[in-house]
Amino acid sequence: MKVVCMYLPQYHSFPENDEWWGKDYTEWVAVKRAKPLFPGHDQPRVPLGGDYYDLDKDGVATLTRQAALARKYGVYGFCIYQYYFGGKTLMEKPLRTLLAHPEIDINYNICWANETWTRTWYGLSDQVLIAQEYGSRSDWRKLFEYLLPFFRDRRYIKVGNRPVWQIYKTFDIPCFEEMAEAFDEWAKAEGFDGVYIISGKTAAGSDSRGHIDGYYYFEPGYTLKYGLGLAGKAAYDTGTLMRTVRNDLLGKRCGYVLERAVSGKRIMDSITSRDYAENEFPGILPDWDNTPRRGHKGLVYKGMNPQMFEQSLRVLKEKVAGREADFVYVNAWNEWGEGAYIEPDESRGYAYLEAIKRVTD
Repeated sequence: MKVVCMYLPQYHSFPENDEWWGKDYTEWVAVKRAKPLFPGHDQPRVPLGGDYYDLDKDGVATLTRQAALARKYGVYGFCIYQYYFGGKTLMEKPLRTLLAHPEIDINYNICWANETWTRTWYGLSDQVLIAQEYGSRSDWRKLFEYLLPFFRDRRYIKVGNRPVWQIYKTFDIPCFEEMAEAFDEWAKAEGFDGVYIISGKTAAGSDSRGHIDGYYYFEPGYTLKYGLGLAGKAAYDTGTLMRTVRNDLLGKRCGYVLERAVSGKRIMDSITSRDYAENEFPGILPDWDNTPRRGHKGLVYKGMNPQMFEQSLRVLKEKVAGREADFVYVNAWNEWGEGAYIEPDESRGYAYLEAIKRVTD
């Protein structure tokens, strides 16, 4: 089993974020301002030793340390988000740093997070910050040329002689099949055997078109949408509706309560009981709590803990055993604003990393 952790690069400021969210905005801003919303609610989360790292100012040192930590505890590599909008790249500093420093010892690949950016975190999803557009063949060529130096990197994750390129939502790309054919053509001209494209299975849907080599389950959203069963989904929806109505009526006067919560065990049981096809890569999460971003309208998976994570990871290890590509995707290495991280923190220390180490040894 190759444990690959999704990796969020939003730990450095850049002009667009300064404009849209405030000067010097990074993920840590949301993490630090989080508040507990119920008894026992573990917020705000604090990285171990107060290590609020900056992937620009101390990017080389941080990535070197993260790579060493990942290696020590059995993480095969990072799947790093790429934000590319018709020739414009955002939040690319960590990827550039990694490429420029081959001594940073970590396997990695790129996941194109191909979404239009809106003010969703503030409930204003109709306010577009930057639109995702796909263009024509000449635009795809520019994207390929941007990716090519990474594909050539000896650390870049490959299946056979094919660099792995993940795309979060291929179903959002009308021209996907034509684009994939072009990428294969150009990759072969560069000495590869094509590109190994892995498409996301998400809460918003999945894609059944050709030229997709594999699928990764983007958790916890996929299972929340499709894996609770009728009774579980009805209970979740009813509870959410009741708390939302309560907040609308009484929130300003009596204080707001968390609107959305679900049993973490129910989610993990669904993930581990699922049958996965040969080209389907399971997803797993250590925890989920996105209230730092969304406040009382956030979602908390209750009862999540390192022991449950370890038990679930052991089951998934058996499900991918013997495959050519035996990836299991962890969401995530460092999604601190969603509570989905395995980096050490003040409340749980190295518990999640130690769990991975025990399963992969």
